Amino acid sequence: MKKYLALIAAATLTFTSCSNDDDNGENTTTKNITLNLQGLEDLGSGFAYEGWVLVNGTPVTTGVFTVDGSGTLSQTSFAVETATLEAATAFILTIEPSPDPDPAPADSKYIAGEFSNDTATLTTSFGPAPGDFTTASGSYFLRTPTDELAGSPNNGNDTNGVWFGLPGAPPTADFNLPTLPAGWIYEGWVIGDAGPLSTGTFIDFSAVDSGNGFSGTANNVGPPVPGEDFFNNLPMGESTPFSVVGRNVVITVEPVPDNSPAPFTLKPLASVAGLDTAPNSQSFSNNVAASFPTGSVSR
Repeated sequence: MKKYLALIAAATLTFTSCSNDDDNGENTTTKNITLNLQGLEDLGSGFAYEGWVLVNGTPVTTGVFTVDGSGTLSQTSFAVETATLEAATAFILTIEPSPDPDPAPADSKYIAGEFSNDTATLTTSFGPAPGDFTTASGSYFLRTPTDELAGSPNNGNDTNGVWFGLPGAPPTADFNLPTLPAGWIYEGWVIGDAGPLSTGTFIDFSAVDSGNGFSGTANNVGPPVPGEDFFNNLPMGESTPFSVVGRNVVITVEPVPDNSPAPFTLKPLASVAGLDTAPNSQSFSNNVAASFPTGSVSR
């Protein structure tokens, strides 16, 4: 009888120990993925970030979060099924509408990385993200072709316009930038005293952009490259003549749909415009290290 009671006590102790292991988080069915990200911007009230892990080619959500004005994430740790997380080969961060009517990832896949052991370093260079901008370069020139009649002399106001490429007859493209995947588009900017002024969005470096706010006396179409003459398209508080000289000229990569009318975080090219006008060109500086987000995720 004593031996029987001892066996029952031992069995009870074993059962209790196993139960306590479960209660203490051992042998659980979920595991945390932790985000350590810097340089993400506040997307505003209509958009949010969403993480995904790639399992056998299929994206599985890890959770949604926002970022405040100081760059702090609303949440950095997310519980994911252990089997899913351990089978994941990569992590992808997307920009999603909020609320989001579609459970699938948006086209705007922002930064991503492949898991090496239990860590993935995230960049725009991996997989479905926008591309590798580490060698991005380009040039621009100051000229105001849209207020000049054919055969007429130069009006002497070339510092009022900026065009992206090399001057010539006609001007030609001069960007070393990756072709963007769906969900992203390039946009040009000049930063005025009252804030940033868009020159228009574009995908094709050898064609006019989406902006058509420029207009001179002849209302010409302009050269076959992205750019702007600042006659009608002026920031609040500015008036003609609006000189580009001394102002920041920037190329950004914008999500589609765009979360804000302001420039997005990704600013691969930037320059302060000098006095040189066409036929001289000016070079952009690579701005990736100063503007692109960095970080990693661990599981």
